[in-house]
Amino acid sequence: MGTVSVIQHVIEAAAASAAVQAAVQTARELDIRINVAVVDSGGNLAAFLRMPGAFLHSISIAMDKAYTAAGFDLPTDQFEQLLPQGSLFRDSFLHRPRLVAFGGGLPIRHGGHLLGGIGISGGSEDQDKACATAGLDAIAAMAGAHSG
Repeated sequence: MGTVSVIQHVIEAAAASAAVQAAVQTARELDIRINVAVVDSGGNLAAFLRMPGAFLHSISIAMDKAYTAAGFDLPTDQFEQLLPQGSLFRDSFLHRPRLVAFGGGLPIRHGGHLLGGIGISGGSEDQDKACATAGLDAIAAMAGAHSG
C-alpha cells in the first residue's frame, strides 16, 4: 500500500516576521513605501506588512508575487524568459489569476526545502527585488544563528 500523506515544509512565524521587517528596512533605505507579503509553501499568507503611504493596489500584487514564487518555486521575473514568445501557452499562462510575471517575488528555501515565498510591491522591479532579497537574507541569518 502506498503513502497517503506527505510532509510539507512551511515557514515559521518568526522567520516570516523577520523577512517582512528586513524588507521594510531596505525600503526605508531606498526611500520607497512597499507592501510585503510572505506565504507558506501552500500559498497561505504567513505575514504581511503595509508601510504607510504604500499604494493600495500593491497589497494584492505583493501577495500574488509571493504566491507565484511559492507556487512555482521560481523568482517571478524568470517567467518572461521561460515562456516561448507568441505562443498560445504563454498568452494563456500569463493571464492566470494570481500569477505575476515581473520582479519582486522570490521563493523561500532552506535545507533543500521550499518553505514559501516573499512578494514585494511598491517600488521599481529592481527595488522590489532588493527588498525581497533582504527578507531572504534575514531568514538565512536566523537559520544560521539557530544552527550554530
